[in-house]
Amino acid sequence: MTEPAVPLPAGPRGRWSAGARVRSSAPVDEVWPLIGEAHRWTEWSFLDRAELEREGTPVPDGVGALRRFTRHGVGSLEEVVAYEPPHHLGYAILKGFPVRHYRADVTCTPDGSGTVIAWSATFDEKIPGTGHLMVLVVGRLVRGFATAAARFAEQQHGPPA
Repeated sequence: MTEPAVPLPAGPRGRWSAGARVRSSAPVDEVWPLIGEAHRWTEWSFLDRAELEREGTPVPDGVGALRRFTRHGVGSLEEVVAYEPPHHLGYAILKGFPVRHYRADVTCTPDGSGTVIAWSATFDEKIPGTGHLMVLVVGRLVRGFATAAARFAEQQHGPPA
């Protein structure tokens, strides 16, 4: 085996990120369950199936939970890696998405009587040259999820005071 003529850089290559910040007039305690409880996702998102394949700790949706989300049978398998209700959810996509090392963090921060949802994701491109496209795709997805959760919480909460 011969060494490459140019040494390869150490560490992960092709690190990409996307994110969104959305405000809801609903309080954190009404926004958080929509995001932090897997089974609630079908109420407010475009997904038609959301379930736990494995429960986490200290609650079913907690750290270690495996969540499957699908639309028409196509979707992803995610593992909860951080669970700090009602403010922080971290998850990693294990299967079903065309990127590697996907990690997302969602924070729900009180903002007056409402909530700011910040959704950020980092990933490596799976197919060389697709990073810019995947930033657009992931950015649109996380903004769509944050916006849909925020608006649904507002509808459930009622009009702003």
